[in-house]
Amino acid sequence: MANAVDWALAEKVASRIANRNSGTRPEGYDAIHSDFAELTAQAQTLVEAHTGWTSEAGLARARVVDRDDWIRANIASFQRMLRPLTDRLEETIASGPANYISSKIAGAEMGAVLGWMSMRVLGQYDLLVLEDENPDDQDIVYYVGPNIAALERRFDFPSREFRLWVALHEVTHRTQFTGKPWLRSYFLEQVNGLMGMADPDPTRFFAAIGRLAEALRTRTNPLNDGGIVTLFASADQRATMDRVGGLMSLLEGHGDVTMDRAGGDRVPSAERFADTLRARRTEGSTPAKVLQKLIGIDAKLAQYEQGEQFIEAVEKVGGSVMLERAFTGPTSLPTLVEIRDPAAWMRRVGTVPVPVAGR
Repeated sequence: MANAVDWALAEKVASRIANRNSGTRPEGYDAIHSDFAELTAQAQTLVEAHTGWTSEAGLARARVVDRDDWIRANIASFQRMLRPLTDRLEETIASGPANYISSKIAGAEMGAVLGWMSMRVLGQYDLLVLEDENPDDQDIVYYVGPNIAALERRFDFPSREFRLWVALHEVTHRTQFTGKPWLRSYFLEQVNGLMGMADPDPTRFFAAIGRLAEALRTRTNPLNDGGIVTLFASADQRATMDRVGGLMSLLEGHGDVTMDRAGGDRVPSAERFADTLRARRTEGSTPAKVLQKLIGIDAKLAQYEQGEQFIEAVEKVGGSVMLERAFTGPTSLPTLVEIRDPAAWMRRVGTVPVPVAGR
């Protein structure tokens, strides 16, 4: 049976890109492991105190990885996420030179994206786990040590302070999903739904070309809401992608707001860190910016800003207890349209705040 994606090639390509300019590790780098073990626990205490939420999964576990480790972890996640689609593809395609070449192309493309991303990501909380897998690889907060150390050195960041700030963001994401357990099942349901609806039909290509032509005619950018994949999505898929987009904007905005507030006076350089990373998100060569647009990174970056603006607007009306309504269940989540129009979300769910336990 032919493989839809050559995952071994994807890892090889990604590793080659990731380590082209890896450089030498700075003096004292080994302390980063013990630092994040301590600071992740501290971050959980601060985040839970600020949000009033309690993780139902216990203490957060930190794992500092290099770029190759991050690539391997994400390939495993992609394999899990894409399994419904790749299984169907492997059942329908026949072995032969054309399919062999297609799997190589898919692997090389996946590797190129992961290799580029591995040089930029600082931390990650991985949701795409299965209950029958190794428990040591579940519910992990990852930190990409070389990238964090490189930023500290480049911008002369105080290491412990910056590491706590990064930990606050990633632990906030973990607390969102372990403090509100319905979020994880809802997110995975949406992802699985997207994969189940995926149809490798060549006619989608022509429909996508039509969407692109119409967007250019009306002077809108069809890539702004999620990259080139949105061009090939069906109406049902786009509806699901909009639900996921609304959820991720809420979570990313909440993560950014919480990391700044929960740290308090423990992270006096928080504003400087935020300004530097915001500038870093927009810098890069023209090819890098094109890649960001094509694979949807620009759309993700917009999630941070739009999510923060949504939270600011909601809190202006009803404070943090009003914002809590967004986390009460799937029907209360803002859609992508409502993220951009908070007043519409508040009209739909009502402006009477929901009491928060422990406040």
